[in-house]
Amino acid sequence: MADRHKAFVTAPFRGEGWDTLNGLAEVVYDPWIEQVPLRLLNGEKLAARLVEEGADILIVESDSVKGPVFDVPLLAIGSCRGDPNNVDVPAATAAGIPVLRAPGRNADAVAEITMALMFAVNRFLVPADRDVRADQVYAGGKIPYQRYRAWQLAGRTAGVIGLGAVGRAAAWRFEGLGMRVLSYDPYNPQATHHTPDELLDMLGECDVVSMHAVVTPETERLMGAVQFAAMKDGSIYVNSARALLHDTDALVAALQSGHLVGAGLDHFEGEHLAPDHPLCGMDNVVLTPHIGGATYDTEANHSKLIADDLARLLRGEKPVNCVNPEVL
Repeated sequence: MADRHKAFVTAPFRGEGWDTLNGLAEVVYDPWIEQVPLRLLNGEKLAARLVEEGADILIVESDSVKGPVFDVPLLAIGSCRGDPNNVDVPAATAAGIPVLRAPGRNADAVAEITMALMFAVNRFLVPADRDVRADQVYAGGKIPYQRYRAWQLAGRTAGVIGLGAVGRAAAWRFEGLGMRVLSYDPYNPQATHHTPDELLDMLGECDVVSMHAVVTPETERLMGAVQFAAMKDGSIYVNSARALLHDTDALVAALQSGHLVGAGLDHFEGEHLAPDHPLCGMDNVVLTPHIGGATYDTEANHSKLIADDLARLLRGEKPVNCVNPEVL
């Protein structure tokens, strides 16, 4: 057992992947998510822990893998994210260290919160809940049926922007609700629309528009004043991906004018929204603090993806989700 591999794991790890990993290596488990107050390790602290533990495998989710980490002779780095943006991949490649990732780990979780946001906006769940708690069910001399009528979503049209793992998971859920689904993705031939002009055409047909694209220079502020104006009058905008996909000022203007009937948002620039921000004062907007992927299943999914690829690597096989296969 003296030559057994040792894994230092700061990502939450569970399920089948946990069992697989323990069969491959001795595990030092110190997940960031269980630390109060929050603790995220930088490159220097990670390197020190790796040396201290004598680990030759590093598995992270949110810690920053940079600098001196690559001076440690590592067999592999596992980043429990679809996009391993917490790892300096070029530096890992220069050091000859394969970087494993976990694509699609949170697809179902984020798709589910997309549905939750859409329903909450469309059926006024947040103000209705507040009325019950404040004994204001008959506020203004009106019964709830008068204040909170809505169109049902069955038979309506949903537009999915970004047809990756999350977009596809959202699309079949929309279809399961009896909605017609359109999609925009220049890089997925299965999408119904592929060009910016086609996107504008699609927006005009949709009762719900849901964002699932990755943030790139091409997609940053993809939804701006022109795109919101192209949306159908009385439609709903949902973004469970990233705030950088839309122009927040343009979104606020579209909501204030009544052109959009509501919005559901799970992310904000800098992970923060000031209490006096206009969005916070709108009853037709539902806001959640970037919790779309916050399920135990997401953790189980990324654990299995990383552990299975690590097992392949140790058997001398090619990992399925390696971002720098040239080092193999």
